[in-house]
Amino acid sequence: MKSLSWLVSSLMVAGSSVGTAWATDYQVRFAEGELPAVSFEQQGEQLQAVVSLEKQRYPIFIEGSGEDCAWGAAPDTKVRFSQPLALEKCGETALELNIRFAGDYLLTLDSSAKPLTVSVARQAKKSTFKRTPPAVECIAWDGQPVTVDVSSVFANGEMVKDFYSGETAKVAQGKVTMMPAPESGGLLLLEPAGAKASEFHWDNASVYFVMTDRFYNGDESNDYPLGRRADGEREIGTFNGGDFSGITQKLDYIKELGMNAIWVTPIVEQIHGFIGGGEKGSFPFYGYHGYWALDFTKIDPNLGSEEDFGRFVDEAHKRGIRVLVDTVINHVGYPTMLDMQNAGIDAIPKNAPVPENWHEWQPRKERSENWHRYNDYIRWNHGDWVEKWWGPDWVRSGMGGYTKPGADDITMNLAGLPDLLTESTKHVGLPPILKNKPDTNAVEREGYTVLDYLVEWHTRWVRDFGVDGFRADTVKHVEPEAWLQLKESATAALAEWKAENPDKKVDDAPFWMVGEVWHHGVYRDFYFDNGMDSLINFEYADASDAVRGAQCLAQNDAIYQRYADTINSDDSFNMLTYISSHDTKLFFSNYEDIPLQAGAGSALMLMPGGVQLYYGDESARPAGPLTDAFDSPTRSLMNWEQLDKQPERQALLKHWQTLGQFRDKHTAVGAGQHKVISEQPYAFSRVKDDSRVIVVYAGQRQ
Repeated sequence: MKSLSWLVSSLMVAGSSVGTAWATDYQVRFAEGELPAVSFEQQGEQLQAVVSLEKQRYPIFIEGSGEDCAWGAAPDTKVRFSQPLALEKCGETALELNIRFAGDYLLTLDSSAKPLTVSVARQAKKSTFKRTPPAVECIAWDGQPVTVDVSSVFANGEMVKDFYSGETAKVAQGKVTMMPAPESGGLLLLEPAGAKASEFHWDNASVYFVMTDRFYNGDESNDYPLGRRADGEREIGTFNGGDFSGITQKLDYIKELGMNAIWVTPIVEQIHGFIGGGEKGSFPFYGYHGYWALDFTKIDPNLGSEEDFGRFVDEAHKRGIRVLVDTVINHVGYPTMLDMQNAGIDAIPKNAPVPENWHEWQPRKERSENWHRYNDYIRWNHGDWVEKWWGPDWVRSGMGGYTKPGADDITMNLAGLPDLLTESTKHVGLPPILKNKPDTNAVEREGYTVLDYLVEWHTRWVRDFGVDGFRADTVKHVEPEAWLQLKESATAALAEWKAENPDKKVDDAPFWMVGEVWHHGVYRDFYFDNGMDSLINFEYADASDAVRGAQCLAQNDAIYQRYADTINSDDSFNMLTYISSHDTKLFFSNYEDIPLQAGAGSALMLMPGGVQLYYGDESARPAGPLTDAFDSPTRSLMNWEQLDKQPERQALLKHWQTLGQFRDKHTAVGAGQHKVISEQPYAFSRVKDDSRVIVVYAGQRQ
């Protein structure tokens, strides 16, 4: 009997429009009838299936649901591996796969081809090597009920509830004995039975960080505006379809995670064209992430309309979720050929090998060109760059006629990006690229500096839509006074919006701002005197602390004590701790261990101060393709399909939901005083005003 095992790639996000919407389901039928048919699944713009085949011949047909006959071999067809093979509709001849080496074979179907084509390629054998985290010492648990002294928080006779399992117990002689839920990882989350939710406080913030383009596609009609396009390959640097409508559709999911704030990547209109991606220019790279602005006054159409954005904010507020918008005032986006053509920058020689529509340029493989090659065709000292681009009053750049970049954090061209002159006191008009842009909302102001314009443009989203806060990008690359001006303006704008929209506001909390200062740890400095309420805490994820805490919660004892003593004893600052981000790494990709990911959730969600979940932390989102761009693996599509189909990921999600809801309910978790009650089992209390909880960790199950 011939053996057949198969698996289908599950990286395609349900609802995403990375590729074609397939009207027909296809399958491979083995002509001899001894093997079951194998279905194709969508992967990017193609349909793919992986089958394990033995050494022999396999006659096959391709069948589509709703089609009255199969696709067979076209006349004179001979299978050449890794080459598209034309098929014939209602062909009577089977396509014969002559397998000489047993193994896994990838079948790729392209229905956009006329006629239909299929290609077959042998897959390289995957390594079975799996990294394991370094072993840590941990207290042991025998799997029996746990007794803990709770007298410092709960009174004798008081009923206490384990939030995780829902079980209750009465405090007797200052103690309770309870059994951790099997799926809790040895946790008890103790609260007063019948406890009500605390009032929200930013010191206990739980922020869900969404890279909008990679999260969920709620509107396929906006997938490729402004001349943007798919690359037909791995789509790692292209827009993938996520939008505000998609986030809106998933707000209940985010609310169920216990999140009380959403941070979205920058919303403003990005450069229209592409640059070369990675060190080797191996792919076209668009501004899908939002950090390469072209027009700060417009919503990027790939993300939706202003109406879509307003609906998202309103619906989030209805669920008690605050909205943070990522804000960039340090730089603008790179120059691209498409934007040059739109702006009339005639800086490409007439004889250059560039098509009439510049955005259609592609590297010529026969000449071993890569996606960086187009830069060689551009005359960077051409006068049009001064007259028609941003202009030397607005940015510093290495191009002719511009202020040259400096060597310090404030005046450098970070990653080669044009640096905005936020420190300039010169009164300026609009930059040429916006002054001549027909659809901009930018208005020239008398007596404005560059910073004045940027502050007006960014606070407009607060004043018009009720945005609750900013995540400030590249903070150390902008002078502190600029952030203070932005914060003060945004604070006034939000107060104005709340006064005009009392039925839409979540609460009366003031505008909030968290900053990214690369590699900043848990300490207070001058940034908090210049607009920042919080900073992102890099130290927990940078070190091995997160891995140790994920394996054994008791390993976090010193961290919890230090963070609580540092942050919660000073109301003038806070920190936002994370385990994964778009610029660093995915925690799950280190070891691809779902139980470890659950432990990471326990350790993070019980952290003093604020916490940030990067989309997919809760679902063990796999990393994207490894490329010569360091950050592309961290920006993979949200793994909705895996969540739908895999019980182990559904259980992981439930674990994160329980922890998130517990944290959201009790302000003391993030903002309370931390006190260790017991070393074995490891137990600590968190108390702030009327909010009081005890967390018990029984230890590693023996």
